[in-house]
Amino acid sequence: MSESAGEKSFAPSQKRIDDAAKNGDVLRSKELATAVGMLVGVIWLKFAGPWVFDGMSNALRTGFTWDRATLEHFDSGPILFSLMMMTMPPVLLLGVAVILFSLVSQLGFGPGRWLPGNLAPKASRMNPASGLKRMFGPNGLIELGKGLLKVGLLGAMAWFWASGRVAGLLHLGQANLHAQLTYGWDALISLLFTLSFGLVIIALADFPIQLIRRMGRLKMTLQEVRDEGKEQEGSPEKKGAIKRRQREIAMGAMSSAMRKADFVVTNPTHFSVALSYNPEEASAPIVVAKGRGEKALAMRELAAELALPVLEYPALARSLYYTTRERQVIREELYVAVAAVLGFVMSLKRGYSVARPQVDVPTLLRFDTEGRLDPSATN
Repeated sequence: MSESAGEKSFAPSQKRIDDAAKNGDVLRSKELATAVGMLVGVIWLKFAGPWVFDGMSNALRTGFTWDRATLEHFDSGPILFSLMMMTMPPVLLLGVAVILFSLVSQLGFGPGRWLPGNLAPKASRMNPASGLKRMFGPNGLIELGKGLLKVGLLGAMAWFWASGRVAGLLHLGQANLHAQLTYGWDALISLLFTLSFGLVIIALADFPIQLIRRMGRLKMTLQEVRDEGKEQEGSPEKKGAIKRRQREIAMGAMSSAMRKADFVVTNPTHFSVALSYNPEEASAPIVVAKGRGEKALAMRELAAELALPVLEYPALARSLYYTTRERQVIREELYVAVAAVLGFVMSLKRGYSVARPQVDVPTLLRFDTEGRLDPSATN
């Protein structure tokens, strides 16, 4: 049974994941942010509690201390500013720490990106029907289930915490004030640590859920996989246009050199070597142009336009390509082979009908397509 092209059953590619991240769809866990914020806050309260109490105590003393000058010239501004400066530093430090660690916990799973468009009003957010769909849809039911599990887990942990401290809490009023405050503060810190541990457990369970849901959102259809493959590799039309352009550039650069050539030796698909022979310029044939790949194809097309003979001698073409530079006389070991081909070309130009000659390339000058010596290469 063939797979439907519209069914999202393929794992997302790295490109799709990266594109989703650019649009703000990244791996995030609200539960982890909550757990980290709670844990940082509790640790801060544990170690910075005395600082908080000192600030509050100083604020209370200042707020309830009145002298005659204060009563006669009452000004609430300086008093409020003084109270704020006593209580705000520890509160601000707590807020900064919670925000910083919450951001780190989220950005650690993926790149952060500021998207101004997320601040723009969206009709779907204000549409009651869309809200009801989110509430009673699959995602809403998942969130409801998670909420019930969280309440159950945290409630059970709170009950376990309280079961060991009921007696101490009931006898708070029988001790002195300092002992009551100390016991109450320690009990509060231990409760918050217990609940923070529960939130960490919830966050660890929520992370794989968020990962699975994100991978599900980003799954691809068969058509999307094909389209992405074409986009990365280039469509056949685009690749053909690039090759044609490369060939045109190569042909333009070689045009003047090819006009001096008498014939072209090819591989026939990988290499092309154009040679000319003028006894007044050199004692042996000269390689006027050579190329491989697209350049070789361009040389053959240009040879057809210039009516130059194109002869397929694979071993000879490779040997000329790897042993002779452009505008250079061929090697002496290749004189006999090239002379046979040149004689054949001259006979054709004079109108004679002669058999195509067999040429022999010396064993030490036989190469494969990668330029490695290949004594077994044939002509």
